[in-house]
Amino acid sequence: MTESGPVKAVDLALATIARYDRSDLNARLKQARARLLDDQIRVLVVGEFKQGKSLLINGLVTASVCPVYDDVATSVPTVVRYADSPTVTLVRELEADGDSSEPRTERIQVPVEELADHVSEAGNPGNRERLSFAEVGVPRRILANGLEVVDTPGVGGLHSVHGAATMAALPSADAVLLVSDASQEYTEPELEFLRQAQKVCPNVGCVLTKTDLYPEWRRIAELDRAHLATAGIEAELFTVSSTLRLHAAHDDDKELNTESGFPALVKYLRQRVVGQADLLARRSTVHDILAVTDQLTGSLRAEQSAQQSPETVQELIQQLTEAELRAAALKERSARWQVTLNDGVADVNADIDYDLRDRMREIVRLAEEEIDNGGDPTKTWKQFTGWAEQEVATASSATFIWATQKTRWLAQKVADHFSEDAEQIAPALPTEASDALSSVRDMALREGEPWGVGQKALTALRGGYVGVLMFGLLGTMVSLSLLNPFSIGAGLLLGGKALTDERRRIITRRQSEAKMTVRRYIEDVIFQVGKDSRDILRRAQREIRDHFTTLAEEMQRSIGESLQGAQKAVKTSKSGRQERLGEIDSELERLKKLQQRVRTLLPQPQQAEGTSAQIPVGSGR
Repeated sequence: MTESGPVKAVDLALATIARYDRSDLNARLKQARARLLDDQIRVLVVGEFKQGKSLLINGLVTASVCPVYDDVATSVPTVVRYADSPTVTLVRELEADGDSSEPRTERIQVPVEELADHVSEAGNPGNRERLSFAEVGVPRRILANGLEVVDTPGVGGLHSVHGAATMAALPSADAVLLVSDASQEYTEPELEFLRQAQKVCPNVGCVLTKTDLYPEWRRIAELDRAHLATAGIEAELFTVSSTLRLHAAHDDDKELNTESGFPALVKYLRQRVVGQADLLARRSTVHDILAVTDQLTGSLRAEQSAQQSPETVQELIQQLTEAELRAAALKERSARWQVTLNDGVADVNADIDYDLRDRMREIVRLAEEEIDNGGDPTKTWKQFTGWAEQEVATASSATFIWATQKTRWLAQKVADHFSEDAEQIAPALPTEASDALSSVRDMALREGEPWGVGQKALTALRGGYVGVLMFGLLGTMVSLSLLNPFSIGAGLLLGGKALTDERRRIITRRQSEAKMTVRRYIEDVIFQVGKDSRDILRRAQREIRDHFTTLAEEMQRSIGESLQGAQKAVKTSKSGRQERLGEIDSELERLKKLQQRVRTLLPQPQQAEGTSAQIPVGSGR
């Protein structure tokens, strides 16, 4: 079949089952069709600051879609997808309206030439416009099959708040491309990012950019491959020059295009990313159509058996009645899969909360040790907050990654418990990116009491006055004046001690305030990240529950119709029985031909799998 084969197969299945008046099965196929039409194949382009991410995307689509400057970074994610003509749309999430819990989205179309004014740090510093992302549509063949490429902000590095948001978006991606230029080999944060990405994303690739600028790029590439092998990261490394690619596209120079290294990257995207996503879509489509037709076939075969052997109808009716009761039991809260789901969500929720608090408690411990050993925190606060925010972002990202892994594991476990005699495909779980850390207030240290020259002089004078007065009065007893060498020395000594004690007291107080600031910040992080992780689990629980409840209802209705057909067979005359058997044979043949045609959607080795084909849970499809 052609590229639109899955959609055509669903349309054929809808036409075939139209005569059976099965609104539930019809709705299932329509949902599968909508999923095929709306599905996008998302590729996240990530990396540290100024590594050439935007220019790489421009090279992929051979058009200047993402703004590129030598000294200006991207501040807003930019989604590049197919469109018949160039368009730019700014998307902003608004607060929920009234009693609705669903956030509202504002979409604003702007001229193409104004894109840089909204997505770059120069035009929109710190994303002060509060944009969620920008959509850029361009008519390019590489994007025509649903591929969309996301240019992510790199400001602050992979361990920054931007990095945490990118990590949270990984489960929704079909592929991740880590971009690093040829100026140096991989850093530990980059390798750690790849380790995390590999756990939840089906395709992870590495791109070494700017090979035209650095003569030693081949040595850097070999070092990077060695780092990947040592870290156990299975990711292909591509070496490219975006500048050469754009020049080759402008001059239509095939040799220069080959030298740019982009053909290998484009081939990877088409075969590994788009190809695998297409295979997953086909497997899902085949599973849905075969599951629907199997239910209809089962009902027809039950009626056929009753019509052919009326003497065994009562035994068949008893078997179908028992099967109907088992199907009805699947919808009860006491069903094994329901118990597995409810207990699993409670356990996962507790595990994630413990994991998050344990990570944050360790950060607090390290932060307090650093504050105690660092002297006056006001002098190093900027560097300290940078370190603390990086640690928090890393811990939060790990929590979201782990939550995604646990929910996928739970979904497959529920699928296994739903039906013991047939493998079930777990639903694709919602994987919206979390931006919890953007809601956390900055870790600002409140201004304490001043400790300037005036305050120091006053403190020393106060201590010195007490020393002079005390020892001067003692000196008068031995006929010395109030001001004598002993009283002056004592005044200097006590003045210096008062100055030291006051400085120590102020530093101790500032350290205590710094610790309280860190604790308040961590509490805010736990509150925001904890809520987002619970929301992830809650959405997953509803998705899994609704998915398998619908399957149970379909099974119950199919068995019920089989039971009705068997009961009708008892009252059917001999001539009517022969006529009905002919109709059943015709219907079974039509369904068989449909199943045979649908199986051609899959590669030959997979055709025999039938409805047992498995799809990676929540793989962003």
